[in-house]
Amino acid sequence: MLGKISPEDGPLPATKPDTIDQLYGLIANEEDARVCKDIPAEACREVPRNFFLILFSNVLTKLGDLLISPKTVLAWLMSAVGAPALVAWLVPIRESGSMVPQMVIAAWVRRKAVRKWFWTLGSFGQAVSVAAMAASVWFLDGYAAGGGIVAALIVFSLARGFCSVSMKDVQGKCIPKTRRGRLSGLATTIGGTATVILTGLLFWDRGDPTLVFYTVLLLLAAALWIIAGLLFANVEEYAGETGGGANAMTEAMQSLSLLRDDAPFRHFVITRALLLCSALASPYFVVLAQQESDIGWMLGVFLLASSLASSLSASFWGWAADTSSRRVMIRGAAMASGVCLAVGLLALLLGPGFGGAWFYPIAFFVLSIAHAGVRLGRKTYLVDMAGGNKRTDYTAVSNTVIGLLLLVTGAFTAAISLISDVAVILVLGLMGLAGMLSALRLKEVTED
Repeated sequence: MLGKISPEDGPLPATKPDTIDQLYGLIANEEDARVCKDIPAEACREVPRNFFLILFSNVLTKLGDLLISPKTVLAWLMSAVGAPALVAWLVPIRESGSMVPQMVIAAWVRRKAVRKWFWTLGSFGQAVSVAAMAASVWFLDGYAAGGGIVAALIVFSLARGFCSVSMKDVQGKCIPKTRRGRLSGLATTIGGTATVILTGLLFWDRGDPTLVFYTVLLLLAAALWIIAGLLFANVEEYAGETGGGANAMTEAMQSLSLLRDDAPFRHFVITRALLLCSALASPYFVVLAQQESDIGWMLGVFLLASSLASSLSASFWGWAADTSSRRVMIRGAAMASGVCLAVGLLALLLGPGFGGAWFYPIAFFVLSIAHAGVRLGRKTYLVDMAGGNKRTDYTAVSNTVIGLLLLVTGAFTAAISLISDVAVILVLGLMGLAGMLSALRLKEVTED
């Protein structure tokens, strides 16, 4: 039967496949009757519907992320409202603010047998935060407006933490192993394709957007998160394991013992930390390009390169991750370290302007493909390596540790950048090389 999948202990009652089942059958290429071996039989029946609800929720939030990107839109907005000094706070708050509290958040999430509501409320919280940014732009000026945006971004990041913790758990309960990578890959591909269109619209006339434009953009992003939350609320999630009742902070501190006692998990966290190079190197490619061309024009090119990289590579990485998420991390790390070392060495030997204005967007495009592989591979690996409450704990502990390391690594790279931006790229390239070697020693978890 096309699109319907069967649990390990026997086939499900035959019914006529509907459109959702048929589409899922085409995407998932369902032939293995034992594909649901790691989720309950009742959850197996709902996989096609849940697959698309989670898929479209992810696509909408990825579009929202583009519209409020701290590296582009919010950075420009800070300058537009007259608060350029606050730009430096945007990326650290956006990334670490959603990661550092996750052990405490996970302790709350773990007490609930059904966890989709944490994602839904987190999505609504992000929508409210983005609407508050729009209000700050419209009603305030200067550093008052900038402060309002930063305050809203703090709340946004905390709400995002709830989504991050709960998503992997819900996905692990509702989508079978060997189908999770292609779900993430499709979401990134569709979202990347849509961002290509949006980027073209944003930079069609190469002019500077007005405050009215930014306000409408932020409100549109808020609407996307509301719709995503409504879609996710309809996911059919069956009750899972619960744990605890103790104080959330106490449970959070106890979760840190995973780093001491769980060697495979500790190895994964070390590998993930080294693979931060693919994300941290990107801004320095932009910095070098700024020295060769007008930033207003080149920024659109970089956004287009990032969007194209996601849309063209994510599905490939997703399908590959369903075979071996470990190998996806290795390949992504090899690409990231390779392009960083190549750019760094060429710039060091020939000077930063050796390749002209177009060299850096092309290198950025390759790095973005590598980052998509690293990101999708490590997400799929984490979901596949654990089950039950372990999945929630693994997500929370690793994200908390990585959030703290982001702050430390950010300060480290900022200090190196005082010497040279090229030196930063070289150091990150070596860091990625170490991450690739570390990933080679990871245990294979995708295949049983």
